[in-house]
Amino acid sequence: MGRVEGKVAFITGAARGQGRSHAVRLAEEGADIIAVDLCRDLPTNNYPLGTPDDLKETVRLVEAQGRRIVAAEGDVRDRAQLTAVLERGIAELGRLDIVVAQAGISPMGGEPQLQAWADVVDTNLVGVINAVHASLPHLTEGGSIIATGSGAVFMTGAQVAEPGKDPGGAGYSYAKKALSEFMHELARNLAPRMIRANVVHPTNCNTGMLNSDPMYKAFRPDLENPTREDALLAFPAQQAMPIPYVEPVDISHAVVYLASDEARYVTGMQMRVDGGSYLKFQDFHA
Repeated sequence: MGRVEGKVAFITGAARGQGRSHAVRLAEEGADIIAVDLCRDLPTNNYPLGTPDDLKETVRLVEAQGRRIVAAEGDVRDRAQLTAVLERGIAELGRLDIVVAQAGISPMGGEPQLQAWADVVDTNLVGVINAVHASLPHLTEGGSIIATGSGAVFMTGAQVAEPGKDPGGAGYSYAKKALSEFMHELARNLAPRMIRANVVHPTNCNTGMLNSDPMYKAFRPDLENPTREDALLAFPAQQAMPIPYVEPVDISHAVVYLASDEARYVTGMQMRVDGGSYLKFQDFHA
């Protein structure tokens, strides 16, 4: 306990799933939390997103750890909204030490198709950049920025049979790759200031994004209307370990490490928590 005692963490996408898990684990280890989430659905995203009640539950769980939390609804696509939430949180909690840019969507099969592309790039890439850039004026030596990538970043060399068929799905992979490069360059520029920047790359993670009809269809294209039970048979194909997915807390453990002083010299890392997914798609290279 106490690995991030006295620190303040700003977390996007905090209403449920990985974002909520990160908030609770960081609170368990002593951090106060500034939490933001859209708390409404997007028309192009074919599964439900977090709700105001979900965000209230995150607040309850953080406060149950004896920590303070400032929570607000906000759209990561709008930097002014993020900045307002962040500055309100800093005014109440006194500082900023940790940034967890977690908010993300996966509008596979979304319509209108080009709006689905815009929504996922604006959320998963621009949203990360907005969270980071809103935070930079407030971070000092010892600060830690963590973004959520994806095992999809390392699935290189895939054939695209029908370019442009599913811009929402393609935009997800593009955005995660682009944010990974952004974080690498960010780490290079922040290193002289002793501020760290890293990416955590999950494989399948047991959240609402994975447990959704679009994802079931992606894993079981042989079936017209696959169920979760059908998809569970295919989920292990993503990992070298014989598991269907990891849990949000498995990612949160990595986030806590990267946020803590234990990782004080760890920066520019593309850290995989992927059950060996990388091993299925990449040979070793330095």
